[in-house]
Amino acid sequence: MAEFTSKERRLIRQIVDHYRENRGILGTFLQSLKRQVLSSKILKPHIHSLSWRMKDPNHLKDKLERKLRDYKKQKKKFVITPQNLFVKINDLAGLRILHLYTHQVDAISRGLKELFAEESYRLIQGPTARTWDDESRTFFKSINIKTKRSPSLYTSVHYVIKPNRKTKYTCEIQVRTLMEEVWGEVDHRINYPHKTGSLACREQIAALARATSSCTRLVDSIFRSHADAEAALNRKRKARRKRVGGR
Repeated sequence: MAEFTSKERRLIRQIVDHYRENRGILGTFLQSLKRQVLSSKILKPHIHSLSWRMKDPNHLKDKLERKLRDYKKQKKKFVITPQNLFVKINDLAGLRILHLYTHQVDAISRGLKELFAEESYRLIQGPTARTWDDESRTFFKSINIKTKRSPSLYTSVHYVIKPNRKTKYTCEIQVRTLMEEVWGEVDHRINYPHKTGSLACREQIAALARATSSCTRLVDSIFRSHADAEAALNRKRKARRKRVGGR
């Protein structure tokens, strides 16, 4: 028995063709969003770099087929159509904000909220931190960011926004450390759109996730030590000025 009916295959082709023909509007919005993020006075000091991408049409086809399999397995009606594609699939356009150390997430979160309000963007999902360890989970909860367990052993904060436009579409924003990005890029090359069949690769990628997480913690520690040293130096300078002024 064929996996998909001819009607289902035709629908997937129609959805992918619709994306190819209309993704220009998403690309234009993505470029505008990138400029807005870089020009934000709150965000700019905390951003190391940005990356962005539009979903490859072949990867969209794979994703739709995976979703269709899930719907059929659950005996549910497949709800994605060419007309609702740009709101049902939220990662067709993606912007990634890379930063150096974990505590910058708080300022980045505040900066994004201000940007969303200024540009009348509607936050429809998030912020949600996908993470795998308790220490990160505790930190995100302390700054009022919801957490979701990540089975892939990576940490990243996700937002989905919708512009206030007549044409309806969404865009995903991810915020992660530079160290986590190393793992993400390797995993993406090996496991996307299809997971590797190599047990050795899977084990090595899991080990890389733990190593990059440890590197992030080390970077966090370095910046905390630097902040403590600067604070101690400032206290000494103030004390010295008081002594000189009191003579």
